[in-house]
Amino acid sequence: MLKPFEGKTVVVTGSSKTTAVLFEIEKLGGEAFFYPLIETTEILELDDRVKLQQAQHFDWLIFTSQNAVEAFCKKAKRHQLKRSDFSGKIAAVGSKTAELLNENDFDVSFTPTVFSADVFKNEFPQVAGDNPRCLFLRGNKAKDTLKKGLPFELTEWTVYKTQENLSAIDPFIHLIQTRQQPIIIFASPSAVDVFAKNIAPLVGWENAQYASIGHITAARIEHYGAQVTYQPTNYTMQAVIEEIRLREGIRNDRT
Repeated sequence: MLKPFEGKTVVVTGSSKTTAVLFEIEKLGGEAFFYPLIETTEILELDDRVKLQQAQHFDWLIFTSQNAVEAFCKKAKRHQLKRSDFSGKIAAVGSKTAELLNENDFDVSFTPTVFSADVFKNEFPQVAGDNPRCLFLRGNKAKDTLKKGLPFELTEWTVYKTQENLSAIDPFIHLIQTRQQPIIIFASPSAVDVFAKNIAPLVGWENAQYASIGHITAARIEHYGAQVTYQPTNYTMQAVIEEIRLREGIRNDRT
């Protein structure tokens, strides 16, 4: 029986936190490649200790990415702080973000029904309490969705930065030139922008299919005139793989 990904080349473009899915792609018969177009690093500042002390007194700590969790927990451990030192509740966008928080002993009190900042800003005020003091742990390229959308003051702390990973560009170009219609999975608008800047001008957008995690990422792909073929309702890498599996399985059955 033909496997759902048989004959398919699938490229994962996110950070190293998405690599667990490569094994599953291959198990389903596909050939998986990992070309991270972005890389993230913790931002170290002289006043990290002061900011950590301030963070202990917020009503809520808000995380929208695993990278923010990782950077924050590194800072806390470096300064010998643990969960009990922080009095606030935890809000998280995304199941993987929540899982990483749990692994670091931070229980998550709120996640939105859809893993999106747009949904978070609408649902969070219903549980946040009266005039809560909230700290948003963010990356340098995070949008101002929460800052502008929440009906109360939001303090922001940029704990990591995202930058281009140019080492992936040449092998990525070669792959698109030598494989037929590879499926490229994007998990962030930043990765789409790197592709548009460094790869698409040389190979075009029409020589691949695109999968998106989240409507913001999908909108960024469409901004460049490309079409999103796979976009699951749930905003997770696992949901993308399941969407591709189901769609390709149906196509295989018809042929």
